[in-house]
Amino acid sequence: MVHPPDTLALLAIALGIEAALGYPDALYRAIGHPVTWIGRLIAALERRLNRGSDRRRRLGGVLTLILLLAVVGGVAGLLSEAAASVGPLPALLILGLLCASLPAQRSLSQHVAAVEAALRTGGIEAGRRAVSMIVGRDPDRLDEAAICRAAIESLSENFSDGIVAPAFWIGAFGLPGGALYKAANTADSMIGHRTPRYAAFGWAAARFDDLVNLPASRLAGLLIAGAAFLHGADGRGALRAMARDARRHRSPNAGWPESAMAGALGLKLAGPRIYDGALVPDAHMGDGRAEATPGDIGRALALYHTACLIQGGLVVGLLALVLAARL
Repeated sequence: MVHPPDTLALLAIALGIEAALGYPDALYRAIGHPVTWIGRLIAALERRLNRGSDRRRRLGGVLTLILLLAVVGGVAGLLSEAAASVGPLPALLILGLLCASLPAQRSLSQHVAAVEAALRTGGIEAGRRAVSMIVGRDPDRLDEAAICRAAIESLSENFSDGIVAPAFWIGAFGLPGGALYKAANTADSMIGHRTPRYAAFGWAAARFDDLVNLPASRLAGLLIAGAAFLHGADGRGALRAMARDARRHRSPNAGWPESAMAGALGLKLAGPRIYDGALVPDAHMGDGRAEATPGDIGRALALYHTACLIQGGLVVGLLALVLAARL
C-alpha cells in the first residue's frame, strides 16, 4: 500500500504527466477512459435499480452508490497492492501513470479555449456549438455574453471538481482515493439531477458528491484568488466575492470557485439560467459587469493556468516538508 509522503509524490507525478500529455486520443480510442468504464457500470445499475416508487428508487440509488464505490475502490486497491509488489520507485511511476487519468487540467483548458476561438472565428453559432460541449444549459438561447459567462463558469466549477478535488483525494489516499472520488463525481454527473427520472434515484449520488467536494471547492476558490494576486487581476475582489456570494449559490460547492473567478475578473456570473427549457433560479456571483467577452475567457484561462501551477507548487512544497521532517 502506498502511504504519505508517497501519495504526495504520486500526486506530483500524476499532475506533471497529465499537464504535459493529457489523456492521449489514441489511448482513449483503444481502451476508453476510467470515466467511461465507471459510466458503464452506473448505467447498468441504473437500468436495473431505477424503477418503482420514489422510496424504492431512492433505496436503489443508495445501493447503486454503495456497489459503485465497492467495485471501484476494490479495483483501485488491488492495483495499488500489485504495483507495490514491484518496488517503491516502480510503484510510484506505475501508479502515477494511472492517477494521471483522473485530473483533467489539459482537456479542460482545451475545451474552454475552443469556445473563445469559436467566437472569434465563427461567431455566435460556432460559439454555441463549442460551449454546448462543456455546459448543460440550452445553447440556442445564449448570446455572446452568455456564452462567455457559461464558459468561464464551467472553467471555474470544473477546476474544482475536475482538478483540485481528484488531486486532493489522490494526495490523501493515493489511487484508491482519486478513483473513489472520480466514481462519486461521475455518478453525480450522470444521475444526480433533479428530474422526474433521477430526483429520487440520484439523491444519494448528489448528496455524496456535495460532501466529497467540500474541501476542494474552498481550496479551488483560494487558488483562483492567489492566481489573481500573482497575475495582476483583482485578488482582493476575488476574496470579497467569495466571502459575500459563495454560500448564496444553489450548489454548496460551485459558488466558491465561481465567485472567486467573478471577483478576480470584475464580472457577474451565475444567476438565473435555463436548463431543458426551464428557468433555474440562482444567485449572482460577483457584482461586476454581465457583458463578458471572448477576451474575458482568455483572462480566465490565464488565471486557471496560474492556479494549476500554484497547486503543483504547493504539492511539491508539501512533499519537501514531509520528507524533511522524516530525515
